[in-house]
Amino acid sequence: MNMEKVVIVGASGYSGEELVRLLSRHPNVELVAVTSRQAAGQTLASVYPRFAGTRYEELKFIDSTVPAILATGAKIVLLALPHGVASEFALPLIKAGLRVLDLSADFRIKDLATYAEFYGEQHHAPELAAMSVYGLPELYREKIRGAQLIACPGCYPTSILVPLVPLLRRQLIKPASICVFSMSGVSGAGRTVKADYLFAECNESVRAYSVPKHRHLAEIEQELSIASGAKVTINFTPHLIPVNRGIHTTIYAAPAEGAEPFHFTNAYAEDYAGAKFVRVLGDNGILPDTKNVVGTNFVDIAWRNDPRTGRIVLLSAEDNLVKGAAGQAVQCLNILCGWPEETAL
Repeated sequence: MNMEKVVIVGASGYSGEELVRLLSRHPNVELVAVTSRQAAGQTLASVYPRFAGTRYEELKFIDSTVPAILATGAKIVLLALPHGVASEFALPLIKAGLRVLDLSADFRIKDLATYAEFYGEQHHAPELAAMSVYGLPELYREKIRGAQLIACPGCYPTSILVPLVPLLRRQLIKPASICVFSMSGVSGAGRTVKADYLFAECNESVRAYSVPKHRHLAEIEQELSIASGAKVTINFTPHLIPVNRGIHTTIYAAPAEGAEPFHFTNAYAEDYAGAKFVRVLGDNGILPDTKNVVGTNFVDIAWRNDPRTGRIVLLSAEDNLVKGAAGQAVQCLNILCGWPEETAL
């Protein structure tokens, strides 16, 4: 079997490390290079002892430069870089004919003014933002198959879009009523050395942040507006909780006139009947729980009707580093290459 040569750029972060874990067991992928400016010259096993004795333990990090990436002969590159940096690599790699899967926010947002508003700078490669495909397989599977540039969604957006989009497509809820409360583990902030993320600051503590305008709102509202067919603006408040990984999201919304409980059940059944990684929990008392999704590519969703308040409650749970980042990218890679969607996941 011919193996697809793949490079991970920025493999020294949490998402990059997770990409290594997943692709090291992928039967159709040859990981020909991992890049990191800080770790260049060191082996995977020396930087991440967890990979000692595994397939790529002796693979050495190379410097993060476009010529070094092109010299590997890889045709597919995964970018696990901060926003604003990914575009510096994507543009020359795309021009060289490679396929790029980007885990940053650089190519998720189509409206350049919105990008500048939320990220505080002008977009560095607007032509690529226009051509990118939003990499949420449950929404854009067919477009992903032929894409040259895939913009993998953020972790919060995945946890919000999966439960909401089927309902907005069918106009089952009132868009203006949507209110979202999310909680994320500390790894969602990346491998960043900041006082806010030290153990003593996070442990035994829960706090909101980026209130009232988290950056992920840009892509969340973009995709909700597409589903609704009209502009959607929501309340979204993220919270940091003292766990390593995992996201739990609770969404409140008012049903549209004429919407009945069975409509919601049918919407999820229709949209996610063939979805490999969306688990719709039935009305049997089980609700999404991060302990059931950590380390997996599943996103668990559930909903409950609340006749007392006249609202519905939507819930989801996922691993922010897997379905919210690296696993989603590998799922897109599988679709792109025509492999079974669950390969290595």
